[in-house]
Amino acid sequence: MFETVVIATDGSESVERAVAVALDLAARFDATVHALYVIDGSDVEGSPEQVRDDLRDALETAGEEALEAVVEHADRDVATAVREGKPATEICEFVDDVDADVVAMGTRGRHGEHSFLLGSVAEAVVRRCPTPVLTVRQLEADEEPPTGRP
Repeated sequence: MFETVVIATDGSESVERAVAVALDLAARFDATVHALYVIDGSDVEGSPEQVRDDLRDALETAGEEALEAVVEHADRDVATAVREGKPATEICEFVDDVDADVVAMGTRGRHGEHSFLLGSVAEAVVRRCPTPVLTVRQLEADEEPPTGRP
């Protein structure tokens, strides 16, 4: 059913559970796993010209660290990629490029609560992506996961 799983990560705490759930799903179906980090092009382009290269380098480093965290938690090989652009657009295009069966992501990202139910990137991916999107919310500190689940 699921042969290729994409995990969209921004390295935030809110995506940790999504990574665990996606890796569990991949293990159950013996699926190939791709992890993607998107550098938000508007963050780079909206910064002063003098600091753009440094900012891009810092964001690339953050992306590599976020992807390494996925790889460290995986029980299988994980193909990783860093892209730059509009996060929702890049995620949807990447999913298409690797012919994924599902994309998994957290409901909140680095920028916190932008919408009532979903973060702005998660909402845009759910609305635009032709592939099924598995959104996973981070549990509160005092909340227990459902039995048998990450």
